[in-house]
Order: sequence, then structure tokens, then C-alpha cells
Amino acid sequence: MKNAPLTVDLNCDMGESFGAYTLGNDEAILAYVTSANIACGFHAGDPAVIRKTVQLALEKNVAIGAHPGLPDLVGFGRREMAISPQEAFDMVVYQIGAISGFVKAAGGALYHVKPHGALYNMAAVNAGLAEAIAEAVYKVCPDTVLYGLAGSELIKAGNKLGLKVANEVFADRTYQLDGTLTSRRLPNAMITNQEEAVRQVVRMVQEGKVLSQQGTEVVIQADTVCIHGDGPHALEFARYIQQVLEKESITIQPPHSR
Repeated sequence: MKNAPLTVDLNCDMGESFGAYTLGNDEAILAYVTSANIACGFHAGDPAVIRKTVQLALEKNVAIGAHPGLPDLVGFGRREMAISPQEAFDMVVYQIGAISGFVKAAGGALYHVKPHGALYNMAAVNAGLAEAIAEAVYKVCPDTVLYGLAGSELIKAGNKLGLKVANEVFADRTYQLDGTLTSRRLPNAMITNQEEAVRQVVRMVQEGKVLSQQGTEVVIQADTVCIHGDGPHALEFARYIQQVLEKESITIQPPHSR
């Protein structure tokens, strides 16, 4: 009996330009990913950028997702804030609404929700915040997929509510013993060598394991892989990882289509 073919999603954070500031190369990277997480205006993005990014994703037939973050433009949503579960719920409902409006106006569909930055990392370990975010998704768009750090509290909260979830792994980040990402404030948090980053991804998809910074293997489920679109070599890396995954006979498609 043959094993089922391996499948993974490639997602990228997009729409993170704001006003006069341009960040990332969204149009080019859309050719190599299957899901786009579009900033909702809190950590990045603005109405015009959201509209344009939604249209680009639709033209490229890339699944659109909301990418809600903390209200912190200066810190790009990567600084933790002392928010309550109720505040987390309100923020996520508000931001999903922003993306949903533009998607509906363009004749498209919203397929997933993925929290951004500090909100994402906080929800990975804080059950109360995770449950509030999952509840917001469930009450606003229960048919969408909730993206969260593989094995995290957010994934558990989504499963508990009956949402479809996607365990997310990262190509360019290192891991700790508990399966969390190494903080960006610490040394060696980022993997800058693209060959090393892609080897890590292929192993996570094929073997369900990742080597932690402590040298111990961690079991991990890889439903979707995050590619950061704001790095200096983001386009080159997106092209490279797509080529390697296809060479390894790994099918690339968004979670909702499986």
C-alpha cells in the first residue's frame, strides 16, 4: 500500500505597506505561494493597500486570509501588550471585518485567519488569549481555517471549537525544546542560509521533526509553511523553496482545498 502524497501550504504575510511606506514585493511573491495573510491595518496596512493586495491575490488565484495584529504600527505588531481575552476577541473581530469587506467587494472569499507577530506568539502559549481569538474566528467566519503555531494553545483552542486548523511551521526561524519559536531578541533566532532553511522545512514536512536550538529533536506537524516576504532575499527564497518542494514530490496547496 502506497503512502498518501505529502501536501503543504506556502503562506506569506502581505499587504504590510502603509501610506508612503512600501514593504515587501507582494506581486512577485504571489507567484510562488498558495496563501496570502493580509495585514488588517493595526500592525501594518491601510485601506488602499488592503484593496490592492486583495485584488492581486485574486488575480493570482492565491487563498486570502486575514492577518490581525496588535495596534502597534511603530513596533510592527511585534511588541507584547498586556491585553485581556475580551480585548483580543474585539481586535480580531474588528480586523477580520476589515479584510472580509474588501474581499467581498472584490468578489472573492476569505479562506483563513492567521494572527500576526506578538499576538500570534502570545496566543501560542496563553490559553485564555488563544480561546478568545479562536472564538472570534468561530463567530465571524466559522468555515475558515485558523492558522497557528504547530501544537500551540491556539491550535488546541481551534480544535476545541471545531474549527479547521492549520499547524504552521517556519522556514527561517529556529525552535526551542517546547516547540515555540526562538525569540527574535535572542541570538540565532533567524536562519539566514536559504539551503539550511529549506532543509529544515523538508524534514518537518517529510519526517514531522525539527531540531531545537538545544540539540533535541521536537515532533512537529507541518500543514503550512510561513515565508516572510519582507526580507532582502524574500523573492529568491520563495522561488527556491517552491522548486525544492516540487522536486521532493511535495504538493503545494492551501489547507481549505484538501
